[in-house]
Amino acid sequence: MSATFQLGATGFALIAVCYGLARFAFGLFLPDVSADLSLKPTFAGMIAGGSFLGYCLAIVASAALVERYGPRPVAVGAAIVAASGMALIATAQSPAFLAAAVLFAGMSTGLASPPLAAAVVQAVESHRQDTVNTVINSGTSAGVALSGPVALYLGADWRLAYGAFAATAAVVTLATLWAVPRSRDRAPYCGRGLPRMSADILTLVVAAVLMGAASTAIWSFGGELLSRNRGWDASATGALWIVIGAAGLAGAMAGSLCSRFGVNAVHLASLCGLAVGIWLVGSPSSPPSLVIGGGALFGAAYILLTGVYLVWGVSALPDRPASGLTAAFLAIAIGQTAGAPLFGIGLDIISPSGVTIIFAIIAMIAGLARRQTLSTATC
Repeated sequence: MSATFQLGATGFALIAVCYGLARFAFGLFLPDVSADLSLKPTFAGMIAGGSFLGYCLAIVASAALVERYGPRPVAVGAAIVAASGMALIATAQSPAFLAAAVLFAGMSTGLASPPLAAAVVQAVESHRQDTVNTVINSGTSAGVALSGPVALYLGADWRLAYGAFAATAAVVTLATLWAVPRSRDRAPYCGRGLPRMSADILTLVVAAVLMGAASTAIWSFGGELLSRNRGWDASATGALWIVIGAAGLAGAMAGSLCSRFGVNAVHLASLCGLAVGIWLVGSPSSPPSLVIGGGALFGAAYILLTGVYLVWGVSALPDRPASGLTAAFLAIAIGQTAGAPLFGIGLDIISPSGVTIIFAIIAMIAGLARRQTLSTATC
């Protein structure tokens, strides 16, 4: 088994656990969590935003830690935080405890991405790095797809589901310790501290913030929308989550699509798909077949976009891949941190269809951002 395959498979699994289970599965179980702990939509939005806030806090620290200590200890730490955070969610007995647990579990995602980007630079030939990075990044979809059958099987027993997720994360911790390289043996980094904010990076940040905000319509409130609009329970919503996750595996093609058609074309097309997917899932007038189709479109578009932003960020700072990825993914999380509570407020004061349309429009506005000329890193 080659080192590239080991790293790709383990990175895929780590992203599946951290993003798909520790972060995005919360929206699937939100209706049952809200019922058990008496959460109002505004407070539920704040809790969901806490997951993204945890990401923001962790990813900044992660990039600095990777540049100082190498990728392995940071990646292993991400897996441990995911396992611990989901175990805490499973035992939450109050809204405040749940909020703290969701924030802590969300930190795992911020810790996971930078060390994996750095590990790919070290262990993979340069001409294969975009492909391996986007394959690893598509692990989010596998985690989302895995959470769907769990919801179908366990129904409203969200505590047992999170206990199972925590056990899965514990297994992935051991695989990460084995597969991720320890030190910087191939690609030394040439900088420390904050990277230079070029026009390319600033454009990326604006686009990613808007995309992240728009995506919370489904990630944080997809289950709530379907419960309100259609009376779907966790089992029915779990079927949609399987579709979202399975379709998101198309995001593994982001690197190849960017090479063939260019970042700007893939970016715009994916944001159009994201907007349509949000509208189809959130609209009470969509027949069930279009809800499922909208979920597939959303899942594919979201993972493609994260792959686009990954490639964009790493190429903008090629000698500091962890920092380039951090700029892109931190911007997505900032948008999600703001978007989740705003969507919750919108549900309280606007109709579900109205707030869904607003967030679909936000996705379309993000498509106006265009990548600048390819950056050249200097040390």
